[in-house]
Amino acid sequence: MEQIVQAQRAIRKHFPRNHLFLAGGLALILIAVTVLLPDESAHGDRLYQQSVSEELSAATAQPVPTPAVPDGTRESLPVGPQLPENYGWTELTVAPGDTLSSIFTKVGLSAQELHRVVSSSDSSSVLNRLHPGYQLGFFMPEEGQLNKLQVLTSPLEGFVFTRHDTRFEVEPIQRTPEILEVIKQGEIADSLFMAAQRADIPANIIMDMADIFGGVIDFLLDPRQGDQFSIIYQEKYLDGEYIGPGEIIGAQFINRGREHVAVHYENAEGESGFFSPDGESMQKAFLRNPLDVFRISSNFNPNRRHPILNTIRAHKGTDYAAPTGTPVRATADGTVTWAARNGSFGNLVVIQHRGSYETKYAHLNSYAKGIRKGSKVTQGQVIGYVGATGSATGPHLHYEFLVAGVHKDPRTIVDQLPQAVTLAEAEMPRFRAHTDAILERFRQSRPDGRLLSMAMGPVPPAVN
Repeated sequence: MEQIVQAQRAIRKHFPRNHLFLAGGLALILIAVTVLLPDESAHGDRLYQQSVSEELSAATAQPVPTPAVPDGTRESLPVGPQLPENYGWTELTVAPGDTLSSIFTKVGLSAQELHRVVSSSDSSSVLNRLHPGYQLGFFMPEEGQLNKLQVLTSPLEGFVFTRHDTRFEVEPIQRTPEILEVIKQGEIADSLFMAAQRADIPANIIMDMADIFGGVIDFLLDPRQGDQFSIIYQEKYLDGEYIGPGEIIGAQFINRGREHVAVHYENAEGESGFFSPDGESMQKAFLRNPLDVFRISSNFNPNRRHPILNTIRAHKGTDYAAPTGTPVRATADGTVTWAARNGSFGNLVVIQHRGSYETKYAHLNSYAKGIRKGSKVTQGQVIGYVGATGSATGPHLHYEFLVAGVHKDPRTIVDQLPQAVTLAEAEMPRFRAHTDAILERFRQSRPDGRLLSMAMGPVPPAVN
């Protein structure tokens, strides 16, 4: 304390009194400014707190989204971060040579798990007939334990096996696709199938069209350059992805200037089929030819020179040249009366049809499964395969048509057969309304608004 007093005396001794008063005043002013000015750091804290408060208020005002959980993995997700969508799933496509046993081994499942699945129900028999292309999905949240097995036999159908304790329950899968209808047109320059490819028409759709018109057009012999066709058919989509064609709604074919139209129609009882605009069924008593894929080697000619015997001999039928193994179809319903080797015919099938009609199919390489004497066959059923047995010089089918034992030209006799079944008169108003709508779509598909037959010129030459 004594030291502080001595220091004060020294200051007063060295500085005049007025200087001391001035210094004291400045000190008082400095203290006042320091006290009255706001604290910058405190102001910053208040601004920060206000900003955070506003953000929290805005955030709580918005709903918090719930993470999406795949249906197939919902029961296996633990509390915590969202797992990948395919968590626990192993998927594969059945390849040629795969068996159920080899597939279970590949995914790490035991023979015991395999037994539990295949013995679960009668529906599990689908697993014994795995075909290449089937899609399999194994849900195994724990290694070596199968909780669910999904088998897709097609993009739309399949089965799901779900574990319940030590057994599995089976449920069918039925998915409904989105259906769109499209119309496409083509013109023959070389062959029907090449024309379909150029028009981007699926092969099975053009094959179905050929079957629809199979009773009125021989697609082996009748097509001509310039023939035109239009098809209205369905396209199937699943989850926005194209999965394939559906059914034909209507078809139009102009052959040598003559128009043929077929529309699909379902009556009130649920019976359906293809009919001409007049209500006549497109399914005739006989198909015009017995093959799907072919080229003609010789037409019916009573004075034809036989290629092996080199003599004039009635060639009582039509020869269809085709690769060995090409399926041969029954041209009508009937009963097999012969299915064995027969001299120059080689392997021969003879079918007796209703009434006095009979057809013969010769030079077969082999018979279809189940074809034997006494077998019942339906129109279009495969009865054998093209070959070169007997006196044939190369693979082809020799086809004969007999009426009461007399040979007839297979190409013309079908036009002399009884007419096809027609719709009942009471059904016609409903049928005509349905048909008119389809015909109008065909008209609208052409820039000139006309049907194809109205735009045809002179009959062009046959396609070679």
